[in-house]
Parts: sequence; structure tokens; C-alpha cells
Amino acid sequence: MSEKASSPGEADTNGNKPSVDRESIVVPAEMLTQAGWAPPTAPVAPGEKAEEAPKVFASNQRKVPLSEAGYDEDPGGVGRLGVILGSVLAVLLVASGVTMYYVNKDDGKPSAQADSAAASPAPSDTPTQEPVPPIKDSAKVLPTVAGDFGSKAAITLPKDAPDGTFVVKELSAGNGPKVEKGNWVTVDYTAMDWQTGKDIPGSYGEQNGKPQLYQAGGGSLIPALDNAVEGHKAGSRLLVVAPPGAAFGAQGNSQLGIGAADSLVFVLDVRQATAPGAVLSGDVTPPPADFPQVKDNGTKPADITPPKGVADPTDLKSHVLIQGKGRKIESGEKVLVQYTGALYKDGKKFDSSLDRGQAFTFTTGAGSVIEGWDKGIVGQNIGSRVELVIPASLGYKDQASESIPANSTLVFVVDILDAGVGGGDS
Repeated sequence: MSEKASSPGEADTNGNKPSVDRESIVVPAEMLTQAGWAPPTAPVAPGEKAEEAPKVFASNQRKVPLSEAGYDEDPGGVGRLGVILGSVLAVLLVASGVTMYYVNKDDGKPSAQADSAAASPAPSDTPTQEPVPPIKDSAKVLPTVAGDFGSKAAITLPKDAPDGTFVVKELSAGNGPKVEKGNWVTVDYTAMDWQTGKDIPGSYGEQNGKPQLYQAGGGSLIPALDNAVEGHKAGSRLLVVAPPGAAFGAQGNSQLGIGAADSLVFVLDVRQATAPGAVLSGDVTPPPADFPQVKDNGTKPADITPPKGVADPTDLKSHVLIQGKGRKIESGEKVLVQYTGALYKDGKKFDSSLDRGQAFTFTTGAGSVIEGWDKGIVGQNIGSRVELVIPASLGYKDQASESIPANSTLVFVVDILDAGVGGGDS
């Protein structure tokens, strides 16, 4: 469904095809200019052959043969970037706040998509690798925090300097699912630089602010965010004090005014935790008689039975099987889904994320999925299960893709699990 897919945490040092670099997310130019944070890339070892990244159906490119391990979903926020130095990546400011992930091409330059968005080049002061300090729940001096979960925190810094402790302190406990390593999480946050007392843009107070969506412990974010949420329940508010070793290393980040010795302060609101194999449940509204019928099989792919005697549609058709209660998806958001795809002509399944036990992520409006997905998912509510009937003109058109013949109408059943700000789709 994306340009590529991989097993969680798997390293990747090439693009989708031997002659094509991987794509960047599409990011508004002004946001990149304001942030300018990009991650380090790691070269392929001398003599080592870069592995071809298998694709998932519903990508806008043809699928290549499966690897020996299958084509487990690339964990979106992780990205197959090669060996990530100390799990320290940089941060982009996207739309509503700081999105902590940005994929570069293998040559270290922004991809064509980023170029088209007038993306600023990666800063020269890429974070250096430092040992990540152990997490503790207290320190000699700590900032104080006012405000409730779900609103921008008021952070008051002490007069004393930080003592270098990596602190994750639970300010209030939630009652949702506990975040395990590999779970997808959405997190709202407020942030400050302890040394300068300056605010770091967060997800609150920004226009159309949205939480950050990423995979906990995936190594895609700075440890202050990547590691801090594990073991805490959704609905919890956390105070995080990150010394350089848990943030941007000894070089800091000059473009954001973060010095080499600066400690950062975050207040994280853990909005939601979603296991990679999660599926939706709820009251189902059966599709109309002229739609393919859907049999729910729980954590296994749905059975899809096309209607008899109904011609292939020429326009996109959609039906909400389970109505979600979350906000509506907007273009440019990173979306977390489970899906099953089948051919309209006979209901034969050609792909399902449920077979891999890994939810899939993509960014709406970025051109990384077939047009029918972009049009069919935008405007739907988080928590909805949606059936999409996609004509060939919005799918693969006159191009065959392995078991998908040319000019095929496609049917997808999609669970919209979560959404937020993010980068580096699978």
C-alpha cells in the first residue's frame, strides 16, 4: 500500500527500486524552513548489496516479489533508513507542531517531493551519537508543570541548572491501554529549552494542531520521545527532562537554537496506544445490495463477495461499515490503518495487512498510494471501518500488478485506527 514495507526495526539503505530513491513526505515549504531538522543517513557497508524493499498492494507503484521474510509493514515513523545513530533523529515542524521524523534520499539530499515543496536542506550540525542515559523518575531539580491533560502545559523552569538526569515522571495516570514497545501512539506535547527558557513549538496552540503519530521504541525519534512513553497508559501526562544524550547529542541543533549542552523539557499527553495487530469493532451497517458484501473475520482478513450482475463502477464508491467517533481525516495527515483488498470481479483477496499482523501507515495527499485511497480516506472519521470500491481509473489503470490484472476495479475494507502528524511513510 505504500512505496515499500518492511519488518519493524529492519534497516534499509535503498529506495523502492534499484534506480529510484525513496520518497520524502510532502511538507509545506514554510514549515521545513522554520524547522530544518533532518535525520542522519547511514551508508551501505562496502561490498554489501542493498536489499530490495518489497512493496504492498495499493501503492502507486507495482509490487515486487516478497522477500524471504514476507513484506511486513514498515513501521511508518521508523522508516528503513539503515543504521540509525543512537536512535537520534531530528525534528520537523509540520502543520500543527513539531513532527520528529523526515526521510531523506540515500544521497543525503531531499527527494523530488521535498524539492517540489521547496524544502530546506538538512542542517550540517547533525546530532552525534551519545550514550542514552538511563531513565529515572526524579532528579535533584525539576521544572514544575501546571495544566490538565489535553491542554497546553505551563512549564516553569527552576533557577538551578539541570543535573544531566534523563527523567520521565508521570504527572497523571491514564486508564487506557499501556504502551508497549512497537505500539503506535499519538502524543500531544509542550516543549522548552531549559538553558534558554525558550519555547519549542508543540502540538498545542498551533493552528489545526494535531498529535504526533509514531511507533514507540521504533528508533525514529529522539529518545526523549521514542523511549519515554513505554510502560505508561494512554491518558497519562508525562514530564520528560532530556539531557543532550536523550535529545540532539553534543552538537545540539543550531537552526532551532538548541545548544550543545542544552537539556530539553517536554510535557507529553499520551492520547492513544494501538497494537500493530489491532482491528476495530462496533455496530456494523451492512453495505447496500449493489456493493460487495463484507464478512468480518476479526483479526483475519475480511471475506469480500462482489454483487452479481452489477457492472464495474466508473466512479469511487464508499460505504461506512462502522462509524467512528473521532475527528475527520484531513489531507496531509499520517493515517494508521488495517486493510484487506480484493478484486471486484471475483472477490479474490490480493493483499491484507492482517496477514502480516502489522498496521499500515501512509500520508494522505502525498501521492504514495493509489488515488482511490487518497480520495476515499480523507473526510472519514478516525475509528471508522470503510469499504471502498475503486475503479481502475483511480487504481492501477491499464497496468497489471502481479495478481491484479490491468483495468481492474478494486475493493478495500479499511479500518482507520488513528491519525496525526508524522513522516516517513511505509
